[in-house]
Amino acid sequence: MYSSLGPMEIFIIFILIFLWIFPLIDMVRNEFEGNNKLIWVLAILLVPFLGGILYLLIGRKQRKVKSDN
Repeated sequence: MYSSLGPMEIFIIFILIFLWIFPLIDMVRNEFEGNNKLIWVLAILLVPFLGGILYLLIGRKQRKVKSDN
């Protein structure tokens, strides 16, 4: 069944997994204002690839800036 996957299919699967896991990891490692983190978790989990793309385009700008103090 999976032996018929070519390099292009494997590449597409890798990109789709990347668009789901990387946004989750990035979001967990950062702080957000109010309920923004919860909203992004739900968006990424319920709409996996579109939610991940939207997080990378919009959500990363909503992160709190960490201070050194």
